[in-house]
Amino acid sequence: MKLVIWFVMAVAAAYGQGLDPAALLRPPTDTWPTYNGDYSGRRFSPLKQINRDNAASLTLAWAYQAHTVTIKSTPLEVNGTLYFTVPDNVWAIDARTGRQIWHYRYESHGGDHIGHRGVAMYGDWLYFTTPDCHLVSLNAKDGSARWNIELADVKLGYFSTMAPLVIRNHVITGVSGDVTDIPGFLDAIDPETGKRQWRWYTRPSPGEPGAETWPKEGDAMSHGGGMTWMTGTYDPDLNLLYWGIGNPNPVLAGAGRLGENLYTCSIVALNPDSGKLVWSFQPSPHDVHDWDAVQTPVVFDAEFHGAKRKLLAQASRNGYFFVLDRTNGKNLLTKPFIETNWASGIDNLGRPVGKPSKDPSPDGALVEPGSDGSTNWMSPSFDSLTGLFYVSARRIFSEFYLTAEGKAEGWGGRDRNIWANSVLEAIDYQTGDIRWRHELGRGEGVAGIMTTAGGVLFTADNSGNLVALDALDGRTLWHAGAGGRTENCPMSYELDGRQYVVMAANDVLFAWALPEKY
Repeated sequence: MKLVIWFVMAVAAAYGQGLDPAALLRPPTDTWPTYNGDYSGRRFSPLKQINRDNAASLTLAWAYQAHTVTIKSTPLEVNGTLYFTVPDNVWAIDARTGRQIWHYRYESHGGDHIGHRGVAMYGDWLYFTTPDCHLVSLNAKDGSARWNIELADVKLGYFSTMAPLVIRNHVITGVSGDVTDIPGFLDAIDPETGKRQWRWYTRPSPGEPGAETWPKEGDAMSHGGGMTWMTGTYDPDLNLLYWGIGNPNPVLAGAGRLGENLYTCSIVALNPDSGKLVWSFQPSPHDVHDWDAVQTPVVFDAEFHGAKRKLLAQASRNGYFFVLDRTNGKNLLTKPFIETNWASGIDNLGRPVGKPSKDPSPDGALVEPGSDGSTNWMSPSFDSLTGLFYVSARRIFSEFYLTAEGKAEGWGGRDRNIWANSVLEAIDYQTGDIRWRHELGRGEGVAGIMTTAGGVLFTADNSGNLVALDALDGRTLWHAGAGGRTENCPMSYELDGRQYVVMAANDVLFAWALPEKY
C-alpha cells in the first residue's frame, strides 16, 4: 500500500480529533458522522439556516476535484474535517475550505471497482472497505493504516463497496458479488483489533429456519447470492440492526433454486451483539429479475392509522413501497410507487405475487421495472415535518431472456434495458399515495436525496443540475449546473454558524452555502 501525505504531520494532527460512538445516538448538528447522517436512514438534517425562503441565494463555498473516477460516496463530517472515498482512495479535506489534509491510496489485488459509498468512524479511526474485499482501519488524523483484514477471498468473486456502520464496539460491514454463485454475509468486526466478532450468512445452513426455502442439499446444486451491498440502519431502543439483502444466484434462472430463497431480496432485523436473526420480510420472493432489496430500510416513529407505531419503510427496487412494524417485521402497507406490470396482486403477508408470464423466457418477457429497478442504491429521505417519504424513482423496461434454464451457469439469462424516465416522488407513508412528482429527465437518475428542517429537499437531475426543491410541493427553489452526473447523496453540516450542503458531480465535490451576509 502507498500512502500520500500532502501536509506535514503537525498540520494534520489538528484535524480528525475523534468521534465518540455515543454521539451517533444523537448526532450534533455540526456533524454528519455516518453514511446516512444518523442511524435512522432518514437523511433528514435538523439544520434550517438554508430554507425555502432563501435557498435561491445559495452560492458556491468551495469545490474539490479528486482527479479520479466519479465520486459515489457520501462524505462524513466530524470536527471540521470531511472524509470521502472512491475505490482504493480515501481523502480528508477541510470542511470549511475544501483544502486537502491527506490522501490515502490502497492497492487492490483484483476485485470490482464499480464504486464506493464511504467510510465509518470510531474514535480516532476510520474504516474503509476495498474492491478486493478487505477492511482497512486508518488513523483519521493523518491517514496512516493501522490494520488490514480480509473479509472474503476476492478470487471467489467477492468485493466490497459499502460504507460500514459502527454500533458501539461493532463495525458492521458487508460484501458484494454479482457474477459467481457465492453466499452473502454480514460481519461484525472489533474496531480495535480487527478480529471478527460474528458472521451472519444470508442463506441459512441446513436445519436453520429458512433453509427449507431452498432446494434440499443433494437434490440440486447449492446456490448463493444475497449480497449485503449497502449500509443498514439501527434502532438503539430495540437494539435491532436492519439490513436490505440482495438477490439470489443464478440471477435470472430460478428453476434450479425453487422456493422463496430466504433471506435473499429481504429486509432483516438482527441483534447487533450476536448476529442472530430476529425477523425478516421478503419484498420479492424467489426473485428472477435482479430486484435486490438493499434499498435503505428507513426507521421512524410516527402515527399510523391512528396509532403511534415504530415503523420501517422501504421503497424497493421491484417498484413497491412497504411499511412494516419494525418491532416484529409485520407488514402494514404494500403499494406500488410507480407503474409496474409484473405482479397480479398482494399475498396475505403483504408481498407482491408475480405473474409467471413475466418470468424470463427463451422468447423474452417485457417487464416493468427493468433489472435496474424502479429505484436502486441512491438514498431516499423521510421528513417527519411533512410526513412524506421521498424516493428517486424511474419507469424502466427490460426484456428478460432465459438462456440456461435450470442451470447455475452465470446469470442463467440476459436482460436488456429498453427505455427509462426518472422522477422524484413524495409518498404519503400512511397510504402509499403519491403527493407530488418532480421530473428528473430521460434516463436513469442515480442521485440520492436529503431533506432539511428548512423545508428544502436536495438532489440532482439527469441534465447535470444540482437542485433544491420545496419539500412540501416539489417546486424548484434553486438549481446549479454542475458540469457532470451526480451519483452520490447530499449531506449537510454547520460550522462557525454557517450551513453547508455538499454534493458531487463526476469527480468534483461541491459545497454550497448562503452568502456571508446571512
